[in-house]
Formats: sequence, structure tokens, C-alpha cells
Amino acid sequence: MRLRELREHRQYPEQTKSDASRAVYERDYSRLIHSPTFRRLQGKSQVFGAGTGDYYRTRLTHSLEVAQIAREAARSLTRHYPEVLPEQAENAGLMIDPEVVECAAIAHDFGHPPFGHKGEEVLQGILEKLIDRRTEKELTRQPGTPTPEKAAEVQRAMRRKYEHFEGNAHNFRLIMFLEKRENVNGLNLSDAVLLGINKYPFSGLVNPKGMYRHEWEYISHIRETWQIPGTYRTLEAQLMDLCDDIAYSAHDLEDGIKAGKIEVHEHFLRDSHLNKLIVEKIMTLEDEVWKGWTPEKIHPKVDSVLDEFLKIWNEKMPTCENDYSRTRREVKAYWVSLFVGSLGVITNGDWKKVTFVRDGAEDEDMLRTVSVLKSFAWVTMIRDLRVQRLQKRSEWIIKRLWDAFLDPVASTAIIPSDWLQRYEADQKQAHPIWTWEHMVIDYIAGMTDAFAEKIYNELYGLKVGSIYDLD
Repeated sequence: MRLRELREHRQYPEQTKSDASRAVYERDYSRLIHSPTFRRLQGKSQVFGAGTGDYYRTRLTHSLEVAQIAREAARSLTRHYPEVLPEQAENAGLMIDPEVVECAAIAHDFGHPPFGHKGEEVLQGILEKLIDRRTEKELTRQPGTPTPEKAAEVQRAMRRKYEHFEGNAHNFRLIMFLEKRENVNGLNLSDAVLLGINKYPFSGLVNPKGMYRHEWEYISHIRETWQIPGTYRTLEAQLMDLCDDIAYSAHDLEDGIKAGKIEVHEHFLRDSHLNKLIVEKIMTLEDEVWKGWTPEKIHPKVDSVLDEFLKIWNEKMPTCENDYSRTRREVKAYWVSLFVGSLGVITNGDWKKVTFVRDGAEDEDMLRTVSVLKSFAWVTMIRDLRVQRLQKRSEWIIKRLWDAFLDPVASTAIIPSDWLQRYEADQKQAHPIWTWEHMVIDYIAGMTDAFAEKIYNELYGLKVGSIYDLD
């Protein structure tokens, strides 16, 4: 009972009595599904720009697919590994509840800004440059020549003040602060769901992928209460993360084939230049399964995975009556089924790990296969000429929006009043969450692709829109 209470606990007491008639995680699911942030995912890019076509995935359809995969995978694991069931688990973080995993998967991409990963990269770059400029300005105000130690101290202070931008950290900014519910900020989700979403359980001051200070304060408190050691993640967070990779590796390839960016035949898949690009991408990854691998060792693995992809395609084509569309979908289903069927739970030091398992041990080769397919999708689509042009345009749009909103006096007339009211209320707190600059970053990050373009056009372009449009 104690573990259940830990998992179902919420940061703030519930105000609505009628909610007591529904299970805890059902409430979490409904809050996520009915949130404006969830709806905005339909206007955010997955690989191709949102609105590119009615076939291709957006962040919304991707999130729903990850949630479906995660729910089924969770059910399978609870059947085969009874130690993850509530009545047998040793720790609140060593349970797997399909409803919790589904909620985590639904919310895992909430924090992605407009224009996909490019938008994330640009917003982070903006804050990095801001911190450097403010550090330099502060140092010039001080007498004498600053020592390297003093310069580092000033930069740490600036980093603590302005923080950083990262999609997963912004997830929690939305879920725990920006969304609104009754008399509290955020959706007030259960602690189990919050930790299920938490891919990077550390502060952003320690690691660039970490969380913002305000949200990390509560998340770190939950982790201490649950007695989760080190930087281990809950089994539910691990499973959600793996299912995201599974969806990415299979579904984005399907989109690429549909768009004609990927051709499934020997000349394309066995092209040495393609292999080289995939290897180069893998070399930039920080995945532990590639640790110590050289390009010479990676090349054969890439060839093997692409050969297997072609083999499965050729096997499925006749059974699909040589229908390209059916084959594309069946091949996607094959890879998803293979990966989900290989999931298991193993011991990992003084914790447990959800991973691909074969003969009772971690199947690192399967992890590398997923990594190759993800890298394959990336080099064939993200590097595509038109995708690159879209990314260049999106970089320009985000930087110009930042320029327009940066001045806290001049820009108050062009920022929505509810954002200004939230900012003013925040500044009256003993420990404000926002600087003006990070409020602007959060505002831009919440935009859909189309809305960012709309505001950009109203500010800088020829298309002025209508004064009756509501922001």
C-alpha cells in the first residue's frame, strides 16, 4: 500500500471532488489528452514539416503511436516478468503499469518547439549566446583583468540565471508550470507519471539535457522519497524511451519511403556513400552500445542491417501482392513486432533495466540495429535538400521572433496579455521562475510551425493577417 501511495501522490491536493470517482492514472491521461499542449502537437514537425501532406506523421500522430506501442509492451512485460507487478515490486520505481507508461508516452514530446529538432537547436543556441554576452558584459564592469576562475564563476551565475533550452526540460515546464488547472500551475499529474516522463533525471546545471531548476526541485524530491539510486530511471521511463526509439526507427522510415527519399533496392541500400553517412551519424551519438567502436567496425554492422531491411522487404512484397503501399506498412509492422517482442527486464547493478533481452542478457546487437535504423532515417531525410531548406527558414524565423520579443518594454504590445500577466505574477514571488528572456523562449517554444510562421509574417513579412485572429 505504501508503494501505491507514493506513486499516486500529487504535488498539490486535488480540489475537484468528482475526480475521486476515476482512477488516478485515468485522470492523468484525460488531463494530458485534453490539454492545449497535446492539441498543438498536430502542428509540430516530426521529420517533414507539419502540413507537408496528409500522410506524414506529426508530433501528435507520433506520440499516439509511441503510446500504443508502449501500452502493449508494458502489458507483455507484466505477463512475463511478474516482479514488476505492484504486489511484487521492491520499489515504486521498479513497477510497470501500462496506464502510466501510456501517459508518459503521450507526453514525451510535449516540450518540442516548432520545426522539430532544428527549433530546439536554435533556441538553445540563442540562450548560449545570451549567456556569453551577459558574462562578457558583467566582466567588463569589474575592475582589473578578471582571472579565469572569476570568469568561470560569473558564467556559472549567468547560466544559473538564464538556464538553457532543451525539449525534455521544456516538457516539465509545460506540464508543471505553463499548463493551467484550477488554482495551481501545471496539470498536477501523479508522481508515477512525472517520473515516467523523466528521461534525463538530473539538473540542467549538471548536464545540458537536464531539467530546469524549478521543476527539478520537485522531481529530485520524488526521487529521494522513492529512494531511487543515482541517475537510474524508473522502469516505466526506460520503457517509454525505448518505445520512442522503436517508433522512430520503423515509422520514420515508412514516411521516408512514402516520400520517395528512401528507395528499397540494392543500388540504394548498398550504396557506399549512404553507408558512410550512417557511420558518420553513429559516430556522433553518445549511445553506450557504440562505445569503443571504430568506423571500420561499424561499417559491417550497417551493411548487415540494411541487407536485412532489403531481405524483409523482398520477402513481404509477394505476400502483399507486389503492392508497394501494403509492403511498406507490413515491413514497418515487422520491425515494430520484432523489437517489442525482444523487450525484457534484467538486473542492472542495484536497480533493474528494461532493454532488449536474449538468453537472459542484454541484447546489445538489437540495440545497435535500432540505432542503425534511426541513423538511416536521419541521413536520408534530415539531410534532404528540401528538409534542409525548411530548417534554414525555420532557423531564421525563430531568431527573428526572439529579436522581436527580447526588449521587455517595446515588446509588451505584441506579446499576449495572459503571458504578460503570468510573468508579472511570477515576478512577485519570493523566488521567481522566469527571467524575461526565458519567458520569451518558453513562449516561442510553445508555438506550432504554422503559428510561428504567422507571427513572423505579421511582424516582418507582407502577409499581415486579420486583427480578428486570436493568439
